[in-house]
Amino acid sequence: MINKKNKVEILSPAGDMERLIAAVEFGADAVYLAGKEFGMRTSPINFSSEDLKKGIEYAHSKNVRVYLTCNTLPRNDELDRLPTFIVTAKNAGIDAFIVSDIGVLSIIKKYAPNVDIHISTQAGIVNYATANAFYKMGAKRIVLARELSLDEISTIRKNIPSDLEIETFVHGA
Repeated sequence: MINKKNKVEILSPAGDMERLIAAVEFGADAVYLAGKEFGMRTSPINFSSEDLKKGIEYAHSKNVRVYLTCNTLPRNDELDRLPTFIVTAKNAGIDAFIVSDIGVLSIIKKYAPNVDIHISTQAGIVNYATANAFYKMGAKRIVLARELSLDEISTIRKNIPSDLEIETFVHGA
């Protein structure tokens, strides 16, 4: 039995609209995807602004959440485009941004203060001190580094606030 505190979320990648629909139809609770920039998901398709809005509308009509990867390390010449990207995603109804860069995190907090922030596995969180630091910066969820054991994950869980969600990969790379 899983109580609410320990609820499992089935989260699936969605590289395009076809895969988003498949994930939703096969029972995903949430999907994560990338826009045309700022995401490490390197599908040649990914989601345009228009497709992102359509995908979010479809997923939300089925009570499925949508998380947008914004987990690249943007260079100085990319930063001017980031606020528009964030506001567009916020206005489309994105449920959370998945980030790894603390500068990106702070920009999201400025332009989309009511959208949840998840810290990407790309941030390499392997201990509770890092998890707590991201929590203090506004993270709702941390995606732990893939190489952690169940014992290490348990130690992190015991040493972070109860409302800081933990996500971990259970399949794939």
